[in-house]
Amino acid sequence: MALTTSTNNNQALLDAQLELWHTTFAYMKSMALKSALDLGIADAIHSHGGNATLAQIGSRATPTLHPSKIPCLRRLMRVLTATGIFSAAHHDDAGGSELVYGLTPASQLLVGGSSSLTPFVSLVLHGIFVSPFLGLGTWFQQEHSDPSLFEMTHGQTARDLNHHNPAFGQLFNQGMVCDSSFIMDIVVKECGDVFRGLSSIVDVAGGLGGAAMAISTAFPHVQCSVLDLPHVAANAPASTSVKYIAGDMFENIPPADAVFLKVHRPLLVLFF
Repeated sequence: MALTTSTNNNQALLDAQLELWHTTFAYMKSMALKSALDLGIADAIHSHGGNATLAQIGSRATPTLHPSKIPCLRRLMRVLTATGIFSAAHHDDAGGSELVYGLTPASQLLVGGSSSLTPFVSLVLHGIFVSPFLGLGTWFQQEHSDPSLFEMTHGQTARDLNHHNPAFGQLFNQGMVCDSSFIMDIVVKECGDVFRGLSSIVDVAGGLGGAAMAISTAFPHVQCSVLDLPHVAANAPASTSVKYIAGDMFENIPPADAVFLKVHRPLLVLFF
């Protein structure tokens, strides 16, 4: 009986350690995904018809991998297949058996094109967004919620950094438009009835108008406007279907049949 109890206790300790390790090393999954984006692995596999060997991925990766890194690429792909980003299967031929990697529903969304989520995922995994979490414990020691976690690290909000750092601003804008376009395509298809009967709508804090453009395309009769801060509106693309208005939603919202407010939930934690 004592032996059984001791064995159970040891197993419980090992299970607890395993749970800790899963959480501790979870960042490796997201960093592996970031590497896949940086190297264009999804596009490399797609260019081979949706299935590719390590050598084929290495030759089509952007930028091209150094041949000495192919063994390391195998380890990277092992993580990415274990997490379901890519699939792997043995292919047998006259030369023997070789692993062939394929696209999954998740990695299909990373293939370049108008529906690709790569810009948004690249934004969220960028060092500028990741680094604030290293100071989360310090942030909790402060009395008030201001500054936010992001501001505590970088000295300014994400939107301010977007304005003052052109390279980051481009990445930020592409990510926001990409996320809005993707989700709004589904919203229009699944919940389009909410827009019927409207003649005008204003997208509050709508950025560069990804959501408004999707609504306008699906419902041309609806007059779509986007309200955002002056420096955001100044960078808005030329459009005949969407009107951009510079202003502050806390001061005034232009009149319309409906107000639309879309929140980028994955980024909320950076602003709480």
